[in-house]
Amino acid sequence: MRRLLSLLALAAIVGTGSVAAAESPVGKWKTIDDETGKVRSEVEIYEQGGTLFGKITGLTEPNDKQGKPKICTACTGGDKDKPIVGLVIIRDLSPSGGRYKDGTILDPEDGKVYKAEMWVEDGKLKVRGYISFFYKTQTWVKGA
Repeated sequence: MRRLLSLLALAAIVGTGSVAAAESPVGKWKTIDDETGKVRSEVEIYEQGGTLFGKITGLTEPNDKQGKPKICTACTGGDKDKPIVGLVIIRDLSPSGGRYKDGTILDPEDGKVYKAEMWVEDGKLKVRGYISFFYKTQTWVKGA
């Protein structure tokens, strides 16, 4: 009986671990344009010091009209005029009950930084940015 209980406890622990691993947002995700439904960029989500970060690793259209790499002209601070590919846009998201919260997300198009939250739902990444009581949620799909 004791051995059976030990095996059941071990199975529960292993089962819980595999569910948690399956729901991890760590990896590469493709961002989708809300209006066209086309892929706009690829973002790599990674863990550093117990929190999540995300950086743009690719753009569907990486160059401007002059053929130069796109830069974040609307950004401020250390991100001002940095190339968009390589830009860290998600910072300091902490785990909280199946979601990651209390961090920020940068929109390179307008240079604004929003409060952020993310979670995995049905194999897709939900990314939500907040301004006061208003929010917008995007759905990202798993990348290669």
